[in-house]
Amino acid sequence: VQLQASGGGLVQRGGSLRLSCAASGSGFRLDTMNWHRQVPGKQRELVAGITSGGSTTYADSVKGRFTVFRDNAKNTVYLQMTSLKPEDTAVYLCETDYIIYGDTIVAGRAWGQGTQVTVSS
Repeated sequence: VQLQASGGGLVQRGGSLRLSCAASGSGFRLDTMNWHRQVPGKQRELVAGITSGGSTTYADSVKGRFTVFRDNAKNTVYLQMTSLKPEDTAVYLCETDYIIYGDTIVAGRAWGQGTQVTVSS
């Protein structure tokens, strides 16, 4: 399973961006899909997550501003970000747990390559 993230960019304070993360491969089922963010010199932060059933969780720092949702038919998870602040500047990474059904059942975790979000003040 491979993840491809997109949608990052430069936006002004108060602006919005939508990130996408698409999974590719074959014979897999995706479980929980998460968005993390990484700032150099700081610990990686779990921003939002969504289970296969649609239950969501958010970091306190983004509650009310970010929305995570997924399209299971497209194997894609999205992160809609609004009211962006300079402190939201980071590389955003998607991550998912998956199961591959074949001659054997394989469980694993995949990470996307990250997409840069920069919020100017």
